[in-house]
Amino acid sequence: MGSSFPAAASPSVEELVRREVADWDDEVVCNARFKAFSGQRSDWEPNFLFWRDLIIKIARHLGVCIIDASEVKNVWFSRGGLTPLCIDHVLREMHTEGDILLKEDLLDPTSGRLYMVLRKVGHLIGISRSWDLQGNLQSHLILKTPLQERCADVIKTLAESHWTSTCIITMGSFQRICKSPDEAFAILSHLCECGKARYFSIKKKDFIEGVKVSLVSASVPNISSLDCDVLHLICTTEKLQQQLDVIDKRWESSRKMALSSHKSGNKQVAYRYIRQVKLFSESRAKCISFLERVEEVLGLIANAESAKKVRVLDKMFCQMIHT
Repeated sequence: MGSSFPAAASPSVEELVRREVADWDDEVVCNARFKAFSGQRSDWEPNFLFWRDLIIKIARHLGVCIIDASEVKNVWFSRGGLTPLCIDHVLREMHTEGDILLKEDLLDPTSGRLYMVLRKVGHLIGISRSWDLQGNLQSHLILKTPLQERCADVIKTLAESHWTSTCIITMGSFQRICKSPDEAFAILSHLCECGKARYFSIKKKDFIEGVKVSLVSASVPNISSLDCDVLHLICTTEKLQQQLDVIDKRWESSRKMALSSHKSGNKQVAYRYIRQVKLFSESRAKCISFLERVEEVLGLIANAESAKKVRVLDKMFCQMIHT
């Protein structure tokens, strides 16, 4: 997994730790907390709970659900060059208890339906593979609670721009909502595992990847042929918008060059740039027209879906009245 999340080495981490732990500078208390765990669990459990909760709180403050084990150990809680001797044990215990996940623990959202079924069956009968954290303490670890919170944030963000119970977006858009490709993978994996999202792809002229997400408490419905058409239309709008952005930049550049050439008295060059401005304006008009037509079709589909749900609710309501 990549290291594209916010840098944990930021000076703000020390400030966050001091804000969360009032007695952080107490030598006696701190020395006791920094010691390696020994004896029975009952002897070190209070210390474990302290470190577990602190790690989750700092991750929340940083806005991350993926942490670097070596940074947690050597940077986050470094105190005068000293680092907690118990952190390795804490991280392993968090993984054992399900507070930490490895990438290998996650469902592959791009896998087929058979893989999904076999994985669920494996969990039910207790034969799912258990990954060992022993050899992964220098790798990136996924905190389950912050991951669940980030999933809720993503659904909330999508719900703010969609008025239907489900939405379809391209994989590129989904990744842009998330903070990194690694976080996007973890969030999509968790949403798929919970039945709140489905990954799917289509092959038109290009290979297009998309995600269908439930924006309500219900599970996301199966992928339909209409969903594939909608994904294709949405991908088309994104490409048209990108094309429009390029045209706008070139139009502005040509306009400035035309003005500059005219002011310098080079009329021949100015006329050439003016012709370019005109061509870009024509291309822009065609692009906008096509974009508006595609968005109109998407709007009609969304309105039809909403109307269909209203008719279904009305029918259920009438049945309730007459029973």
